[in-house]
Amino acid sequence: MEIGVIGLGHMGIGIARNIAKAGHRLTVWNRDPAKADALVAEGAVRAASPAEAARGDVVVTMLANDAAVEAVTFGEKGILTAKSPAIHVSMSTIAPTLVTRLDAAHREAGMRFLSAPVFGRPDVAAAGALNIVAAGDADLIAACQPLFEAIGQRVFPVGDRPEQANIVKLSGNFMILAAVESFAEAMALGEKNGVAPATFVEVMTETLFGGRSHRVYGEILAEQRFRPAGFTAPLGLKDMNLVSALANDSRVPMPLLGVIRDHLLSAMAREGEDLDWSGLALAVRADAGL
Repeated sequence: MEIGVIGLGHMGIGIARNIAKAGHRLTVWNRDPAKADALVAEGAVRAASPAEAARGDVVVTMLANDAAVEAVTFGEKGILTAKSPAIHVSMSTIAPTLVTRLDAAHREAGMRFLSAPVFGRPDVAAAGALNIVAAGDADLIAACQPLFEAIGQRVFPVGDRPEQANIVKLSGNFMILAAVESFAEAMALGEKNGVAPATFVEVMTETLFGGRSHRVYGEILAEQRFRPAGFTAPLGLKDMNLVSALANDSRVPMPLLGVIRDHLLSAMAREGEDLDWSGLALAVRADAGL
């Protein structure tokens, strides 16, 4: 396939590289052109605009927030100006309301849109082992299988409305931070009573909580390895704000969400914006006098 990738941050670079490794023709665009240099040296084509990146079979957007996705889609020389048959696969974690608007705009322009956010940190993206949550027309999901096979280990179709994928993704990110919050609180309780954090993590992950999130983040918390960030605290806060807006619109009370947001804010205020989102544990520790 001929695949364009827009957004070459920590996640996008791994996705793009695995697309090329799988033998697809890769075109790349990034707001900072220098981030594309390594891929171009490896054989990728540098697009002059998002529209140019969208002239193949598929164009993937992997961007930090709603504003970035809006800019490359609706802006001057944006994806919608390409008037291309390419399928726009949005892998960004963005508001479901924006996804609904993107779907409608693509249909109006005679183009095709699919939402497919992913679960996995940058190391997982680099390994081509992402889990992909896809929603939209079934034929588009089927058409994108070669792309998904190049970058992921499994695809989870969750509905025929694209925004449903983002609802699942945001809910999953809330659950990750809920796990980090509970782990941080329990570890603080153990540490204040003489239990080593690494010992606590070993017991919990080998008995009751052996899932990937507990294993990955338990190790990070025990080692207090919050830099360099795999996923920054400001991005985590952005996602929790999106969850909050969705919960408000859906009339779903989420009391734990407020605790998580406050601890993210507290940790960022104390430690800076370059902190990993799991660094919310530092706010828990501080409150416990550790």
